[in-house]
Amino acid sequence: MKRLVEMHGGTIEVSSTLGEGSEFVVSLPVDRPIAVSRKPQPPPIETVKPTKPVLRVLIFDDNVDAATALELLLQKSGHLVRVAHTGPTGLAAAVDFRPDVVLLDIGLPELDGWKVAERIRQKPILNGTVLVAMTGYGQISDLQHSQNAGFDHHFVKPVDFGKLRQVLAAVSEKAA
Repeated sequence: MKRLVEMHGGTIEVSSTLGEGSEFVVSLPVDRPIAVSRKPQPPPIETVKPTKPVLRVLIFDDNVDAATALELLLQKSGHLVRVAHTGPTGLAAAVDFRPDVVLLDIGLPELDGWKVAERIRQKPILNGTVLVAMTGYGQISDLQHSQNAGFDHHFVKPVDFGKLRQVLAAVSEKAA
């Protein structure tokens, strides 16, 4: 839970008193200030259209909650997103979906992320796909292994969503 909250830029606090119970406080940032009013407000009208191309993003992560949270964030940012939870299912999805960006966990069951990256790089149909490692593996040797496998970027979890958005913006700029 703590890692999921931190991935979204939030905090979690816990206080406990023996015999009285525990209190958990989760604070998450919001996109815009929340107006407090007793009178119902009409929903805001979206008047600005995205100027950058929508990206096709494929997420490989065996942590279903983390993958779902990231999927929602990326969809809210206007991207088309698919999710796979194992290497083999993700490889099939990559060939079918032809993503612009792949967000790939290294510690996947059945086929690890490094092997998945190597196989993606062997498929001509996926040339130009940007591979981003999103993993708990952060040693120097892990970074080198990612580079050797064909990754373009290597982020250690919890990933700063702002940094991820910078990568996506760079890919969008190239696609424009």
